[in-house]
Amino acid sequence: MIERVGLDGRVTHRPDELSGGERRRIAIARALIFQPSILPAEEPTGDLDSKTGEEILRLLDDLHREFNTTILMVTHNEEAAAHCDRILRLHDARVVIEERVRL
Repeated sequence: MIERVGLDGRVTHRPDELSGGERRRIAIARALIFQPSILPAEEPTGDLDSKTGEEILRLLDDLHREFNTTILMVTHNEEAAAHCDRILRLHDARVVIEERVRL
């Protein structure tokens, strides 16, 4: 999995030697080792610059297709939400809008 997320050249590095995006990809790789049917992703781009955030979203898109894994993303970022097939908008813990974005 470490190779799949593009970090095979960084396996000997300690966490404090990795960038935020690299740490995020490591977390994704660790989660995918057990081939989950659902991969939770809470604010996957929250603390990343826009370029790295887009790379993470493309990686999640690719992994969704490759492993048929459902990505359950929670985000306030509209650009991140646009990567989803279905969006549930909540207000006070209730679904107020359901959108089908991509199929």
